[in-house]
Amino acid sequence: MEQLIQTLASAALDACGATEEQLGVSLPSLFEQPEDIAVGDLALPCFRLAKALRKSPAAIASDIAVSVKLPDGVLRAEAVNGYLNFFIDPAFYAGRVDAILQNPDFGARGQGMGKTMVIDYSSPNIAKRFHVGHLGTTVIGNAIKNLHAFCGYRCVGINYLGDWGTQFGKLIVAYKKWSSADRVAERGIEELVDIYVRFSDESEKDPSLNDEARAAFAELERGNEEYLAIWRYFKEISLREYKKTYELLGIEFDSYDGESFFTDKMPAIVEELREKKLLVQDDGAWIVPLDAYGMPPALILKRDGSTLYPTRDIAAAVWRKKTYNFDKCIYVTSAGQSLHFAQWFKVVELMGYDWADQLVHVPYGTMSVGGEKLASRTGNVILLDDLFAEAIAKAEKIMEEKNASLPNRHETAVAVGTGAVIFNALSGSRIKDTNFTWEGALSFDGNTGPYVQYTYARASSVLRKAACPDEGAAAGYVPSADETALVKTLLRFPARVDAALNEYEPSIVSRYVLDVCAAYNVFYHNCPILKSSGAEQAFRLRLTAAARQIIGKSLDLLTIRRTEEI
Repeated sequence: MEQLIQTLASAALDACGATEEQLGVSLPSLFEQPEDIAVGDLALPCFRLAKALRKSPAAIASDIAVSVKLPDGVLRAEAVNGYLNFFIDPAFYAGRVDAILQNPDFGARGQGMGKTMVIDYSSPNIAKRFHVGHLGTTVIGNAIKNLHAFCGYRCVGINYLGDWGTQFGKLIVAYKKWSSADRVAERGIEELVDIYVRFSDESEKDPSLNDEARAAFAELERGNEEYLAIWRYFKEISLREYKKTYELLGIEFDSYDGESFFTDKMPAIVEELREKKLLVQDDGAWIVPLDAYGMPPALILKRDGSTLYPTRDIAAAVWRKKTYNFDKCIYVTSAGQSLHFAQWFKVVELMGYDWADQLVHVPYGTMSVGGEKLASRTGNVILLDDLFAEAIAKAEKIMEEKNASLPNRHETAVAVGTGAVIFNALSGSRIKDTNFTWEGALSFDGNTGPYVQYTYARASSVLRKAACPDEGAAAGYVPSADETALVKTLLRFPARVDAALNEYEPSIVSRYVLDVCAAYNVFYHNCPILKSSGAEQAFRLRLTAAARQIIGKSLDLLTIRRTEEI
């Protein structure tokens, strides 16, 4: 397709009698594949040519349509509302199936070759439950990581654990008063949550407990070995639980360096801010004023001299740049933290670091379940483990009803149940709030993960019954309208990957793969595969293999397991 676009671009330049230098734009980069295949196979928007050619876009499109010399395989060109639409001979698409099958990484253009991307996501707080509120950052972050890896980036996934702060003073006091190593070993993170809640309740009656907690955290900061050992134990217990969820999701991290890792690196950052005359004292605290940039000041040091999140984030970014020499450093957090990131990104810029523009905040909206908003402060939380367990159980029940003889039914239910939750979280624009419902997530007929997995399984079933023939077996075959429509949809994959990568938007992939599945199922129902023969069957089997390849890769990008049978 890229070669055809280059040829059409040259023909269009000849027709309008101009060069790319005169136009001030690379013409091939302007070509689009229309979403509505009825309007054409390729489109050249002429709007950016208007100034150089001193004509309206509509006039430019009409002039080129009349005089353009069309290459072999292009049937006609039509001018519509400033667009020049090209219609391609269906025979051209037969060869595109081979192009897909010849390249297992079809869709990847290698934009990231030689580059490093660091991504900070998931990042739960130690000694707290891993709940649905963490789902967005976890699955969006991993999909973004997958997209970058697919496009050639060296990717470093960082789980920036919330493993430091005054809450650990409270936990240590609570542990020493009301718990033990044996109880924590037996009950795990539930014990830590319970004693923390008890501390909150008891401190309301006895405020002196808060003084004990502050003193305990001060001891922790001074390196008290007993307290450090307790803190490490809490971290170990928590991580053990979190990793079970990550394993279920198929997610791995390269680093679990949390907030505590950067404690000793913050004094140097504060000193650097002083030396660069960015710090201003305000009512005993130290700030970096940002009013010139339309933002409140970044608070660097509190009155008591302790550091805050911006200080820690700046220190972490400086360390990561020195350690990984990243080309991008991405932070996936809720939209509610957008101001925080804008502030400290600006501080990094003001410090004179020319890589400040490599810092990227990717915000996302909130998630509700059954229309009910979740909030940890009110106790209205759904544990992620519980959500996945219920999804798996429901999926297994559905499959038992549909196909009781299915081998490895539980393993398939795990794939479908977890996939349903992940796909639901990634199906809409990340910035929009989402509502999870069982009916919407687990349907095999709607715009859902199970529908995509079922389509993948359907294609796999066809290819188990009749192996994909070698290249050349379908020579001379001219695809039907439904076959052509499917090929056209498959060929959009590289552009959709590009868009998802550039916009940090996994939902572009999830929406695209639904289009592929819809096109494949129309083809499957209207074009008999196993009952056909000769070149026709060969083409349809190869087309099935190509569709399976693209669906499978899309599932991989979304961190959803492939399913050979459902």
